Amino acid sequence: MICALIEEAVENGARRSRACRTLGLCARTVERWRGANPQDAREGPHTRPANKITDEERERILAIVNSAAYRNLSPNQIVPRLADEGCYIASESTIYRILREESQMAHRGRARSPIKHVKPVHVATGPNQVWSWDITYLRTPVRGVFSYLYLIMDIWSRKIMGWAVHPVQDDDLASALFEATCQRHLLDPSGIVLHSDNGGPMKGATMVVTLERLGVVQSLSRPGVSDDNPYSEALFRTVKYCPAYPTKPFADLSAAIRWVESFVRWYNHEHRHSGICFVTPQERHTGREKAILAKRHKVYTKARAKNPERWTGTTRNWTAATSVYLNPEQEVGAEAHKTAA
Repeated sequence: MICALIEEAVENGARRSRACRTLGLCARTVERWRGANPQDAREGPHTRPANKITDEERERILAIVNSAAYRNLSPNQIVPRLADEGCYIASESTIYRILREESQMAHRGRARSPIKHVKPVHVATGPNQVWSWDITYLRTPVRGVFSYLYLIMDIWSRKIMGWAVHPVQDDDLASALFEATCQRHLLDPSGIVLHSDNGGPMKGATMVVTLERLGVVQSLSRPGVSDDNPYSEALFRTVKYCPAYPTKPFADLSAAIRWVESFVRWYNHEHRHSGICFVTPQERHTGREKAILAKRHKVYTKARAKNPERWTGTTRNWTAATSVYLNPEQEVGAEAHKTAA
């Protein structure tokens, strides 16, 4: 029955490994069943572990940890206290396991319950669907004093949509930059996903109110996770490691603005980005990449026909990715990479 369900899912286009995982099975186990017995042959353990605690011991553990003397303490506190009294009932890990099985591990105390932050996952199938932004430091001649570069990019095309250089980090300035960027590109920002990290300017009241007013979907990285905003981080690396980046601090704010302006012009219109089949961000953003990549494919096909002995397989695939994922799950990311390869 289980194998039949999995085969039906595979015939409808599902991956066998994901179908097995959905049922809580290992793909190797299912393959073994298909080769031998099509029915589920799992029988479980045939013997009782010799060191398993008895039912009486289990009841005693529960009675002690729920007693008035210990019910407000964790197993890490209970075990040493019992040892001081010359008593040992079980290890901390065993007590924790029993409490979990009895559904007695609910959060207690005045401290706030731990918050599980969900990994932000978004997909763009065209321009102006998912934007990413961040702020980075630019050195000045004064030690400890910096200028700040604000950059907004489209993850689909990698195009820098908006930028600014300011002497401070401020959510008012970030809000003004976003609105100015939308106006410059004649965009209705409603529905755009704007992703950023958890910095102060990103979560400031002015920024939040502005995004809500414009109908923008705000997306934030998980607290303490440094790689939830990979596109902006990669862009900042390109900024600071490009050959034209000054080796000395910017003389003043005007010098920083002039350099960033020239960089953005080069990056958007001249830089052939490796993540988008070596076309420029502007070419991908405007849709001109299709003709460019089709022309490259013809060049490679002609070269292979002229000297077939030099080619061991097919020509290079110049097909662009149809979907760009922000923080994809591992399997989704593999499929996206396969599409872009």
